[in-house]
Amino acid sequence: MEPNLTNFDELALQLFSHQFQHNGVLQKYMVGLGVKETPNSVNKITFLPVEFFKSHEIKTNHFIPETIFTSSGTTGNTTSKHFVKNISIYKSSYQNAFQLFYGDVKEYCVLALLPSYLERDGSSLVVMVDGLIKQSNHPLSGFYLTDFEKLFDKLIQLKAQKQKTILIGVTFALLDFAEQFSFHFDELIIMETGGMKGRRNEMIREEVHELLKNSFSLLTIHSEYGMTELLSQAYSKGDGKFICPPWMKIVITDANDPLQILPIGKTGIINVIDLANVHSCAFIKTADVGRLNDDGTFEVMGRIDNSDVRGCSLLYL
Repeated sequence: MEPNLTNFDELALQLFSHQFQHNGVLQKYMVGLGVKETPNSVNKITFLPVEFFKSHEIKTNHFIPETIFTSSGTTGNTTSKHFVKNISIYKSSYQNAFQLFYGDVKEYCVLALLPSYLERDGSSLVVMVDGLIKQSNHPLSGFYLTDFEKLFDKLIQLKAQKQKTILIGVTFALLDFAEQFSFHFDELIIMETGGMKGRRNEMIREEVHELLKNSFSLLTIHSEYGMTELLSQAYSKGDGKFICPPWMKIVITDANDPLQILPIGKTGIINVIDLANVHSCAFIKTADVGRLNDDGTFEVMGRIDNSDVRGCSLLYL
């Protein structure tokens, strides 16, 4: 994806028109809402509910997918499937986003604590982190599952070397690690990807971040906002305020009226325009509740349905 994108609205409207014509699920959903023509403004775009990824093949035109990303789900729940025509688009998206927010990945050691994701196939998060680990080319970069002692030993080595390090972890695993080990490491960034997966009682993000900050003597905890149904991610460097890359945009709509766009500062449903989703659907209504801020950031306040927690979503209230 293009890091210096300046004509977002124009591209979004062109892509919506294309997907309206060639994505049968999006078209039927729009017609069902009484929308029979493509919009002339981004603020009039109709967003497809993310739940459709569980019940339909969301494709723009017919193609054989290069890979299929799947959500983790819970036992007995239907998982989402994201049919990816070209994996290189996803790689371009996460590589450019990382470069934009954190700089050259080769300057970092990338550590991953993602046990629940490694235990299944189809995780887009694992694909992204694995790609960053390989790009970093640091000898200590890698996945550490639940071998906390080994991870701690590596962190002590990296601290001694004053090596810039990112530890990317699912929330419950980071909390488990923090309960057993505490240390101070100035060059360390901890990035939580959300998700308790039934391993712990649910906690709001502020509580999680306070525990992690105290254990690792950090001023801030970073977060990633992404999901199976998207090929792009937003990042927060603290305070739960997320920034989108230039090819991704957040729109907040009224919970009771999917066609009503809410102004900045009002809480509603998070909708995502992800231009990387060129071959599936780039216009997705999530199950997350949030708001936009005056500075262009957005916050995630909770979820509509607490019974269905997606793998890459953030903690809910």
